[in-house]
Amino acid sequence: MGLRDDRERFREVGEQRRQDLAEFVQYGDLTGSDPDEVRVPVKLVDLPEFRYDRLDRGGVGRGDVEPGDSVGEPGEADAVGGEAGEEGGEHEYYEMDPEEFAAELDDRLGLDLEPKGKQVVEEVEGAFNDTARRGPRSTLDFEHLYKQGLKRKLAMDFDEAYVTEALRVAGWGPAEAFRWARERHVPVSKAWLEDRARGLEDAERWASVEEMERECEPEPTHARLREGGAGRVPLRREDEQFRHPEVEQRRERNVVVVNIRDVSGSMREHKRELVERTFTPLDWYLTGKYDRAEFVYIAHDADAWEVDRSEFFGIQSGGGTRISAAYELASEVLADYPFADWNRYVFAAGDGENSSNDTEDNVVPLMESIDANLHAYVQTQPGGASHGTHADQLRAAFGDGDGVAVASVDSADDVLDAIETILTTEDAD
Repeated sequence: MGLRDDRERFREVGEQRRQDLAEFVQYGDLTGSDPDEVRVPVKLVDLPEFRYDRLDRGGVGRGDVEPGDSVGEPGEADAVGGEAGEEGGEHEYYEMDPEEFAAELDDRLGLDLEPKGKQVVEEVEGAFNDTARRGPRSTLDFEHLYKQGLKRKLAMDFDEAYVTEALRVAGWGPAEAFRWARERHVPVSKAWLEDRARGLEDAERWASVEEMERECEPEPTHARLREGGAGRVPLRREDEQFRHPEVEQRRERNVVVVNIRDVSGSMREHKRELVERTFTPLDWYLTGKYDRAEFVYIAHDADAWEVDRSEFFGIQSGGGTRISAAYELASEVLADYPFADWNRYVFAAGDGENSSNDTEDNVVPLMESIDANLHAYVQTQPGGASHGTHADQLRAAFGDGDGVAVASVDSADDVLDAIETILTTEDAD
């Protein structure tokens, strides 16, 4: 293996050494990614190269170089100078789509959210599993018809030779043989016995039926079928059934995510960063899980208004806080996304501060009235010293019931735990 091959191998190793997903979510640069493309930094390795070094051993040095200078690419004897590592720039990020991100996050957290199909987009014909009494002859279920006929034949089958021997018992005729057959549950008709008795008038007779049964044994049905086959199987119209395809509804997995953030004066930069670290991976995850994902961003202080995603994590106002204003707006927005057709997530974040009695009197009833797969509240308070009580009031109101998740994020170390809490709390119904 030559030096050029070594360099290519080192490049491949560098691409494999991308930043750990958990480390990226907690501490990495999320701003370099787009909603549909996640760019995870790669931990680069140094590429091999020659450097000039006298090693303090004397000898003759040739060329206009100083110790530590690169002496060029392999095979380029006259190349000197250059910047070490300058070719690694194109490998600085590993790009993944939201589907890959969601799969890796599932694996990292041991999750496997199964999206619910909601909106019916088309009806298609599935397997021919439905049956009907009528239909085109081409759809006749002949296998079913034959099995029913074969069952009937087996139910009516008996050993004709053995029953004929009963007609040869001394003093017996069709009536006596018929009574004997009925006692032994042999399905023979009196008409068949009368027809078979003709021509047996001069046949040798058994002294008694006990002698006949002692000397003769009936042949089992399965043995007769193995020897002579099923023969003619009676098919009846009443056993006919016709196969039809099941009509299957293909449902599109739609999701709308309402992200709510407190932008009041108390939500300073570090708090906003923790919100971004929690909500951005959730957006990527749900985008990767669903066929169609739409996002609504609501900012609020004492009032609430919709904003673009680019504004959501950076905006700050100087107003007070009334969280219920955001839920009132969310309820209006979600009217355009019927719960029968859309999966719905409502994620809110803030530092836990709210106006007096607003949580108990307004926010909790609004959350209860908004149908959603999941409501979540993330309280961000660096250092853990929070004066807000909103999160505690939500925990008291909803407990550990499915459908409402409450998480605290005091530092980047708490982000993955908060994401896991949220994604494992979804209402199974």
